[in-house]
Amino acid sequence: MQFGEPDQPAPNVTVPFIDYVMNVASSEIYPTWPEEAIRANMYAQISYALNRVYTEYYRSRGYDFDITNSTRVDQYFVNGRDIFENIQRIAGEIFNDYVRRQGAVEPLFAQYCNGTTVTCDGLSQWGSVNLAESGFTPYRILTNYYGSDIDIVQNAPVGGSTVSAPANPLRLESAGGEVRQLQIRLNRISDNYPSIPKIPYPNGIFGFETEEAVKAFQRIFNLTDDGIVGNATWYAIQRIYAAVKRLNSLNSEGLRYNEVDRQFPETLSLGDRNTGVALLQYYLDYLSAYYDAIPPLDSDGVFGESTRNAVYAAQAVFGLPVDGVVGEQTWNAIVDAYYGIVRRIPVSYVEGNTIPFGGEILRQGSESESVRVLQSYLDFIAGYFPEIPAVTPTGYFGPRTEASVRAFQEVVGLPVSGIVNAVTWGEITDLYSDLFIGSRLNEGQYPGSAVGG
Repeated sequence: MQFGEPDQPAPNVTVPFIDYVMNVASSEIYPTWPEEAIRANMYAQISYALNRVYTEYYRSRGYDFDITNSTRVDQYFVNGRDIFENIQRIAGEIFNDYVRRQGAVEPLFAQYCNGTTVTCDGLSQWGSVNLAESGFTPYRILTNYYGSDIDIVQNAPVGGSTVSAPANPLRLESAGGEVRQLQIRLNRISDNYPSIPKIPYPNGIFGFETEEAVKAFQRIFNLTDDGIVGNATWYAIQRIYAAVKRLNSLNSEGLRYNEVDRQFPETLSLGDRNTGVALLQYYLDYLSAYYDAIPPLDSDGVFGESTRNAVYAAQAVFGLPVDGVVGEQTWNAIVDAYYGIVRRIPVSYVEGNTIPFGGEILRQGSESESVRVLQSYLDFIAGYFPEIPAVTPTGYFGPRTEASVRAFQEVVGLPVSGIVNAVTWGEITDLYSDLFIGSRLNEGQYPGSAVGG
């Protein structure tokens, strides 16, 4: 918490939430009020503070605090003040309760004012006293001001204030609950900003559609449009999402449970058909060369019995619950094992040899040794497929390389994007290897008939 206005230099202090609740209540209301009024006011104070913390109102704006003690924008907190005995008792009973709209998740932005010198759309503090004296319960007092569609959540789990930004930036082929949350929020923001493309499948896998949506958001809000979600982009999305959903107002659109689930999104399991399955199969197939227990797989994007058996094997190898379902824990274990191997392999072209996908998404504008290797594979393949343009291995991914990639993807039946991810890389290296081996004839394999002497 900061002492002072948000934009003014001021000291910060960290206190346990129950101490904060007791202090604010002792600073803003009178201990002689009827207990029903005191409780109603404390519910509003608690919910207001939790809304600030939960929606990261200040954190998403670049501040290093969760709330201020400025009564112009927040609540009154007096450092070191005496706490009234009855308020201390009530706080001990309800500090982990809060008000929310029915069906919503976030604590209600329970706006309130004294009701005499200042009036507002929310609770009137002095008005609550009159209602309590008329026999209203704390809940009836709250519904009088906030409407009948509210609940009081009781005994909510208590935890420390944490930041929501992912530990590592989110980018192409990241996966998990944070990616799904990102996708859901971008899709909602796009209702207000139509130039942001919709993400068709918010499934927790950071694909090209997600990257394009991130780049569009970054361009609109004057961020570096690299398609990578670091702290600056993450919190800009948090801030705009809260704004379009009106999470910091009494007429909030509300957060629903499916918008805040932090688990791995749509687990991959038997019967699924999507690019996430194809990517999983690529990783597992590569790991099969290093772990005897894991069987090889084709990357066809269909989660059939063979894929489930490979998942069973991988889960057993990595000491995970063996259920054949790929959730966040299983996905991360497989991906970590894959990259733990491939990052030790030098990126260089050796005729006839192939190297696995190294994690770098290749597209027009990329420039690296991985691009040079890719071009070498494509140039060799082009000698056998006239519809695939030949390319010169320069290390720069230009329009001709993109045309070659697009043609290759069309030939083998992949989505035609001109971008090389793990699945496209795997198909290129497989075809290159087959063609190279087929072109090397051993003794006795030459065509034609033997000529006698």
